[in-house]
Amino acid sequence: METLEFIIYPDGRVQEKVTGVIGASCAEVTALIESQLGQVINYQPTSEYFSKQNTCESTASAQVSFSQW
Repeated sequence: METLEFIIYPDGRVQEKVTGVIGASCAEVTALIESQLGQVINYQPTSEYFSKQNTCESTASAQVSFSQW
């Protein structure tokens, strides 16, 4: 499950935490929000940022031969 959590401090700082988004795509998810909030001062990627999405890729090959009937 993808979640965005925001903590707004009394001095106006906003801490944003993204969970459930694998890889660098979290930057795409938060780009619009961050542009509206203001200047990003600190950025700390989580372990999910460095994870790779699990994909299953398979290649099937077949060899067909014709008989000499």
